[in-house]
Amino acid sequence: MKKVLLALASGLAFTAVQAADYGIVDIDKVVQGSAYLKQQQSALQQSIKPQTTQIEQLQKDLAGIQQKGNAAKSQAEVDKLKKDFDTKAAQVNTLQQQVQSKVQTTMQATNTVFETRVKTAAEQLRKENKLDLVLNKNSVLASDSSADLTDKIIQKVNAIK
Repeated sequence: MKKVLLALASGLAFTAVQAADYGIVDIDKVVQGSAYLKQQQSALQQSIKPQTTQIEQLQKDLAGIQQKGNAAKSQAEVDKLKKDFDTKAAQVNTLQQQVQSKVQTTMQATNTVFETRVKTAAEQLRKENKLDLVLNKNSVLASDSSADLTDKIIQKVNAIK
């Protein structure tokens, strides 16, 4: 009996989707076409540039200290270079952790805002086109190309300020 009810419910759900007016959106293309995401990526790169430049310089310093250590003549010189190396290595680790934390925090915030923009644009398009559903193209096995709203949603997402 459960199997019959499940089959009946599945059939009704499929019929309901078949009868619905729908739109399809290629989320990958929306991501690629998003001016907001490109701007956020650029801003993030600029915001971490001082730290990444400093990390690169410290890594060069570490390589130089290592070379000096290989050529050191006395134990005192080796000890001093080891202390310098350890200090700079700690600075590199601290900076890398700061950059990683900033990147993660920024990406999470950006993704949240972007998701809200996509949902808002999808809802606007759904209402404007009198659709019952707007579906992710990646979740659809087959669709009519006339139902593709990807370009329209990119325009709407980019228009949101």
